[in-house]
Amino acid sequence: MKIKSSDIVISAMSPSQYPDDLLPEIAFVGRSNVGKSSTLNALLGRKSLARVSSTPGKTRTINFFIVNDEFYFVDLPGYGYAKVSKKERESWGKVIETYLTSRKNLQEVILLVDIRHEPTNDDKIMYDWIKHYGYGKIVIATKSDKISRGKYQKHIKIIREKLEMDKDSKVIPVSSLKREGISESWDSIKRLFIENKLPVTIEEAPK
Repeated sequence: MKIKSSDIVISAMSPSQYPDDLLPEIAFVGRSNVGKSSTLNALLGRKSLARVSSTPGKTRTINFFIVNDEFYFVDLPGYGYAKVSKKERESWGKVIETYLTSRKNLQEVILLVDIRHEPTNDDKIMYDWIKHYGYGKIVIATKSDKISRGKYQKHIKIIREKLEMDKDSKVIPVSSLKREGISESWDSIKRLFIENKLPVTIEEAPK
C-alpha cells in the first residue's frame, strides 16, 4: 500500500472528540508492551508518529491517525499492565467499549499479541469482545524477529488455539524492527477495503 500521508488528528478522551467525517476506521488493540506503536509506525512507514510510551499502561486516550486523507488507523489504549489499579482498568475498558459500540464507520479491530508467548487471559477476553462486535479477522503476532522462522507455525498454532480463532481468520507474524509481515498485513487490510466496497484508493507501494 502506498502511503502518501499520515498524521495524528486527535487524542480523544470521549466520543465528542472523535472525528465526525465518517471515514473508514481500522482499530488496533493489544496489551501494554506488545509493540503496538512500533507496529503502527512500521505500517505507516514512519519512525515516531505513534509515540512509544516510556510508562506502560499510561495511555488513556484513543489516538486517531488519518492515512492518505481517506481512512483512519485508530490506536486503542493498552491493557493488562499489572501496576494499574482495578479502577483504572475498568475506566479504560469503558473507553474501549464506548468506541466499539459507537463507531458505525469502524471496519475492523486488529488484536496484537506477542508471538513468543501464549496469549494471556486478558488477550482472550479482548478477542472474545472483539468477535462479539463482529470483528477479529486479523491478528498480528508482534516481535517475530525474536524467534526463528522455523518456530512460526508452532507459535501461530498456540495463538489460534488459545484465542479459539475461526479458520478463516488470519495470524500474521510481524517484526517492526525488520519490517517482516508489513506487506502481508497491508494485503489483509486492502482485502478488507475491497470486500467492504470502501472508497479507498489502493495504490501499490514501489518495490
